[in-house]
Amino acid sequence: MNKKNVIVGQSGGPTAVINSSLYGVVSESLRQDAVGTVYGMINGIEGFLAGRILDFQEVLPGPELEKLKTTPGAYLGSCRYKLPESLEDPVYPALFRKFEELNIGYFFYIGGNDSMDTVSKLSRYAEKTGSDIRVIGEPKTIDNDLIMTDHTPGFGSAARYVASTVREIVIDANVYETKSVTIVEIMGRHAGWLTAAGALARKQVGDNPLLIYLPETDFDQEAFLAKVESCFEKNPNVIVCVSEGIHDKNGTFICEYDNSVGTDSFGHKMLAGCGKYLENLVRSRLGVKARSVELNVSQRCSASMMSATDQKEAVMAGEYGVRAALKGETGKMVSYVRTSNLPYRMTLGLEDVNKICNQEKTVPLAWISEDGSDVTEGFFTYALPLIQGTVEIPLDTDGLPLFASRK
Repeated sequence: MNKKNVIVGQSGGPTAVINSSLYGVVSESLRQDAVGTVYGMINGIEGFLAGRILDFQEVLPGPELEKLKTTPGAYLGSCRYKLPESLEDPVYPALFRKFEELNIGYFFYIGGNDSMDTVSKLSRYAEKTGSDIRVIGEPKTIDNDLIMTDHTPGFGSAARYVASTVREIVIDANVYETKSVTIVEIMGRHAGWLTAAGALARKQVGDNPLLIYLPETDFDQEAFLAKVESCFEKNPNVIVCVSEGIHDKNGTFICEYDNSVGTDSFGHKMLAGCGKYLENLVRSRLGVKARSVELNVSQRCSASMMSATDQKEAVMAGEYGVRAALKGETGKMVSYVRTSNLPYRMTLGLEDVNKICNQEKTVPLAWISEDGSDVTEGFFTYALPLIQGTVEIPLDTDGLPLFASRK
């Protein structure tokens, strides 16, 4: 049998379970007789272009591979490299020459919107040139904003972290009777899925966080201040969850009222600071104690709050993508298909990556209150199954997490 080799990479922001998807790809590939060597791209497609690869059987032999399932971050390293729009660019033949040199038959890329753009371009170039390389996208993002999939690997664990952390913040805020406002800033540029998860922290109706603001609706500063004042009638300690990407009716990000906002390599504005701005706004206008908490990278790098459901599904997605590629599928992204809410059930499918890349799935307006300050019951039905189950993280002799590391 003329065996072909597999190569897999990771791209974009890491998650608690991106390495579980990697484990699924690698472990399933190693089980397949049709596969020879399983390579990893160090720092994604950008690292591959520079010749940085590894052989999984050499660096993570046997039981060592299992550590990937409980290791956060991106084991292979990541990148934010955008392939040229024109398939005539010389980078494409250079890439495919490298694939040929390594006898690559199957290419897997684990990532979000921009990563699916890479999968789209490579699969289209392969078709254009008659290459038989199969290109499959493995979904990943705590933002949960990939279309044509019920949810994404990484979201469940990040949502569990947010809900747990917000609940702890609520307990801390309740120590004093003095009026106070705590603003919790949560990741989410255009999609508020992760911020909405703050609502899961509530133990009962009317519990904190009393206000939740997502970027799917316009944010009115005066209406916000009025809402906070009315919340004091229920609780002297008001917790507010806000997405980093909240904006006014003109589309101006709230963080821009206070900060000079730069852009990343994809031209996206680097958002941070709306929590601090609102903290100062509340303090100056309402004259009460105010503070802000930015959850930042902890949302995506915490293994301690890893959802067992999230981990299991991420591994399944990795395995499914390999089996699909071996059957001849290409230019597809593995998708999650929910078949039931109660009890929760899901299955896996494939979607045309060309219809997915560079688009965003936002929280349905039906799941957001009419005044834009909270989420409705529909979100709870959707999100609660995804945060279930606890993963036991291996510990070293010092009692600290034992993660897989690349030397």
